[in-house]
Amino acid sequence: MGILDGKKGVIFGVANERSIAWAVAQALHKEGMELAFTYAGAALESRVRPLAESLGVKIIVPCDVTDYGQIQAVFETLQKEWGGLDGLVHSLAFAKKEELKGEYYNTTREGFRLALDVSAFSLVALTKAALPLMESRGGAIVTMSYYGAEKVISNYNVMGVAKAALETSVQYLAADLGPKGVRINTISAGPVKTLAAMGISGFKGILDMVETKSPLRRNVTQEDIAKTALYLLSDLSSGVTGESVHVDAGYNIMGI
Repeated sequence: MGILDGKKGVIFGVANERSIAWAVAQALHKEGMELAFTYAGAALESRVRPLAESLGVKIIVPCDVTDYGQIQAVFETLQKEWGGLDGLVHSLAFAKKEELKGEYYNTTREGFRLALDVSAFSLVALTKAALPLMESRGGAIVTMSYYGAEKVISNYNVMGVAKAALETSVQYLAADLGPKGVRINTISAGPVKTLAAMGISGFKGILDMVETKSPLRRNVTQEDIAKTALYLLSDLSSGVTGESVHVDAGYNIMGI
């Protein structure tokens, strides 16, 4: 028996087999959770669908999180097929590549709007749509952040600001959701080699720094992060909400 037997969860943000969201999905599936997957666009569908089907997933639906209609359609499908929802994984972030280099003051208005919309506001929109399916079941939501929300990371720029907005949104959402029996938490993950991360200039240097300076003297893996997501989405963390849990080999505790 798994600790999530009988539970149902939806995953937003799988891009390929190296995605953090994919590792989380595998961990949840192993512990018995029935899953639904979303994808944004035909190109991603060709990557996401085979992964989802390998876990026996039957609900695989499109969702552009900047489109309220598509968000609503996802949760209407989940309501029809499942009648409720226990877990939601938000592993979504986007900024234009040109915004992730140089000086932050060169961020464009449109680049700022897009990064904040996809990376932070999408959590608010998904939470609102999921709540009617979760509040009678004591559901849990997990999102993904990074240390660049707290400290300046070279070339992270507008994404750091978006992640800061994401983390603060989690705190405000936790206060709203708590009386309804729903929990929400953030994982502040150390750098890992994902499709999104490789778009950050100097990313290899960040990996090298964490490996050299973190207390555990290593970088974390997708599986490390997935284990924490499993904890936060299960009853093992029943008293935890509004938190940002660092999974970064301890790097965040170190000074210069």
